[in-house]
Amino acid sequence: MTKSKNKQKIELLAPAGNLLKMKTALSYGADAVYLGIPDFSLRVRINDFNLKTIKEAVKIAHADRKKVYVTVNIFAHNKHLEKIKPYLKEINKIKPDGLIVSDPGLIVLIKKYCPQIDIHLSTQANCTNYEAVKFWQKQGVKRIILGREVTLQEIKEIKKNCPKIELEYFVHGAMCMSYSGRCFLSKDFLNRSANLGDCVQPCRWEYDVFIKAKGHEEVLELVPEEHGSYLLNSKDLCLIEYVHDLIKAGISSFKIEGRAKSVYYLANVIAIYKRAILDKKMISFLHKELLEKMTHRGYTKGFLLGEKADQNVDNSHFSSNWEFCGQVISSEKKKDIFILKIKVHNTINKGDLVEIVLSEYNIVSFKANKILDCKTKQELLEAHGGGGGQEIFLEVKSKINIPELAVLRRKIK
Repeated sequence: MTKSKNKQKIELLAPAGNLLKMKTALSYGADAVYLGIPDFSLRVRINDFNLKTIKEAVKIAHADRKKVYVTVNIFAHNKHLEKIKPYLKEINKIKPDGLIVSDPGLIVLIKKYCPQIDIHLSTQANCTNYEAVKFWQKQGVKRIILGREVTLQEIKEIKKNCPKIELEYFVHGAMCMSYSGRCFLSKDFLNRSANLGDCVQPCRWEYDVFIKAKGHEEVLELVPEEHGSYLLNSKDLCLIEYVHDLIKAGISSFKIEGRAKSVYYLANVIAIYKRAILDKKMISFLHKELLEKMTHRGYTKGFLLGEKADQNVDNSHFSSNWEFCGQVISSEKKKDIFILKIKVHNTINKGDLVEIVLSEYNIVSFKANKILDCKTKQELLEAHGGGGGQEIFLEVKSKINIPELAVLRRKIK
């Protein structure tokens, strides 16, 4: 493998919606994870963290010499202020490596209740120029998570003018159609605020456009419609081709979006970006794998090169010919044969072509010629993921170690 000669420490930062996702992220090469409880973290749904599990997450990560950043990035209202003070006191005891925050009022409280914990400015704060960076530095912010609208040239200028600040940038995942995620459609349509973590994603709906006459004015109306167009559906961000340009520009932390995404998504994206950081020669192949083996909405470079981000108005997403089918619960090696206990997530049929994705995007391919039920030890023609997931044994010949938490996918077309 051709290693990158860049001596700068580059952090690969992954999302975590629960402990399993966090463990999976770390096992696939993430250097740090970000997480938070639903009340204060812009993720109300599909988020299993509380103070107890955050404490456990920090303990696990620190034992592996990895980092945990806790999100406290809501746009706080008065009602949140008294609730958040006891929470911050408890977080201070847990000692995560950083707090991600967008609200200046919350920064004041964090400095009071968590004085030793680093403050990271959330992308929600819309920091897009070096004077703003200097301002936040004076407030005690250690790291700036730049707005997605910042271009590569602007990143270079910000780093030149603020050489001591840590810069973080989103490189992969869903894009919000609104400026730095400041969207009010969800609040307007269903009274569920995106800026308090409860977005219902109206930008992913189908719409028809109508022009209505109101008095002497013509009003453009967007109306949700089953057979309309995906007018607001942003393509997903994918900057794998630019990771080394971003390193040269001064980015020290590459952020992956997706706290609500599956362990399969995490494993693949983390492994692919880790390999891309280490090996420039693999980037073309890795980009092709992201295109062909992951479900996505089409990919865009976002605003990185000074262009506008792209929309996918034709459909909601692209479906891959490969499907997540299981995750390794335990792995036992006998010579060059691994006996894998698998929790099934989608159907696995006898004879299916299966790939096991490993760290740094090493792949083990095999045919599922023998499937054994874990309970009955009977051979199966197929195994299913319903009802919490069937557990099976698979035997796989491999010279590469296949660890616990490795994910499997099967060819479906």
